[in-house]
Amino acid sequence: MLVRLQEGYLKTKFGTFLEVLYYDGQKESVALVMGDISNSENVLCRIHSSCLSAHVFNSIECDCREQMEMAQFLIEQEGRGIIIWLEQEGRNNGHLALLSTSKLRANGMSSTEAYLSLGFKEDARDYRCAVEILQDLKVASVTLLTNSPQKIDSLRNSGINVAGSKRIAIDASNNEELEKTYKDKIMRGHLIDL
Repeated sequence: MLVRLQEGYLKTKFGTFLEVLYYDGQKESVALVMGDISNSENVLCRIHSSCLSAHVFNSIECDCREQMEMAQFLIEQEGRGIIIWLEQEGRNNGHLALLSTSKLRANGMSSTEAYLSLGFKEDARDYRCAVEILQDLKVASVTLLTNSPQKIDSLRNSGINVAGSKRIAIDASNNEELEKTYKDKIMRGHLIDL
């Protein structure tokens, strides 16, 4: 069962968000909320998994940091929206799994192939907490900021009204590492143009 622990305001370069902290008995999740979203339709929503490499160490192998910034920017422009931060490092396999794949990826394997070859799940992410957060905040429907049809389907199958989606991807043409990541994501069904 998800429990709301605390909330407070967070000033960012994209405006002030209400930060709401949740706990499910194992992990914490955070909802960043801007504007009035209760009982609202078509609320911009980004469900974002933690990424130590990008958010803390500025990795160029993924676009997690840029996607977070894009989501905050779009929500600021809209005047309302929600970002749900889930503690799901390494596609929820953990940072050890992510780090363990580095040699395999350096030798040409995709991230997915590397995870599977080491006995990890291709993608172990779970959106149950995000569903419960959206229900707790009484959001009527969301426009998901995502490139992943699987994420949309997962939320819809859990009873969330996903009214639509907007893609958020950056130009990878000058970043060979990110281009490899995008190719892997495209193989997994993500909607990204290279």
